[in-house]
Amino acid sequence: MTKEPYRKLVVAISSRALFNLDESHQVFEKEGIDAYRKHQRSKEHEVLPTGGAFDLVKKFLKLNEGRKPDDALVEVLLLSRNTADTGLRIFNSIRHYNLNIIRAAFAGGKSPYVYANAFGADLYLSLNPEDVKQALNTSCAAATIWPGTKSCHDPNALNIAFDGDAVIFSDEAERIYKTKGLEAFNKSEILSKHEPLADGPFKGFLSAMQRLQKEADLPIPLRTALVTARSAPAHERVVNTLRQWDIRIDESLFLGGLSKAKFLKAFKADIFFDDQKSHIEKASCEVISAHVPYGVANEPPGSI
Repeated sequence: MTKEPYRKLVVAISSRALFNLDESHQVFEKEGIDAYRKHQRSKEHEVLPTGGAFDLVKKFLKLNEGRKPDDALVEVLLLSRNTADTGLRIFNSIRHYNLNIIRAAFAGGKSPYVYANAFGADLYLSLNPEDVKQALNTSCAAATIWPGTKSCHDPNALNIAFDGDAVIFSDEAERIYKTKGLEAFNKSEILSKHEPLADGPFKGFLSAMQRLQKEADLPIPLRTALVTARSAPAHERVVNTLRQWDIRIDESLFLGGLSKAKFLKAFKADIFFDDQKSHIEKASCEVISAHVPYGVANEPPGSI
């Protein structure tokens, strides 16, 4: 019986998340598109410095080591607001760093988020919050790379950490906490402990990574962690939900409101996803972090 081929994990990355394009972006902001085009052409053969998600991308591509291109486990593709003309410098830099990225969408000034689903992306990372919001609205797991993030800690493993509510799970429980307080939240979670939480925007991405963990012989370990402000008794519904989904997370940290940053450093996270900016700001001092603009924590003040 022929074994079914793996379905690749597809990661879409914006050019500004992959490379540091701050200098070029300033030219565009101050002098306009024509000056930007001339700037990019004049520096076409100057290698771009690496961006916030560069090391993470290298880790994803490392999962393909020892495999033929047709048997790759992960594909990274580029989504850019550049044109192909101004984007030539980006591809020259990709070649310089020996990144196996062959597919790209250059949207010519428009948001490229629409191509994430067209490429079948499991994850979209960008520096543009509006692009990320729009991608989330199309049911693609998406997050904004936070400024000032630090690089990977562990060269021999890929470690990915998630917040729970409004990231892996829906915001239904967090909404009760925000509107009615901790006591009502705990009471609701105890009463609902056998009722699975609804899917959050990153459930599909987590499932795709577990598929690789189960089915593939990986060259480096791929580990996942749930890092949540929840604590007992609100932990039980989370465990039961993951059981219902048949998803196993390698490590689970129920912190009861403690700051997540030092725990993420201990886990050696390559990236951490959270829906709350205050958590991301603290975490980004220790690990690469990305904001998921989803759920009650991201609604305008007074809307709940």
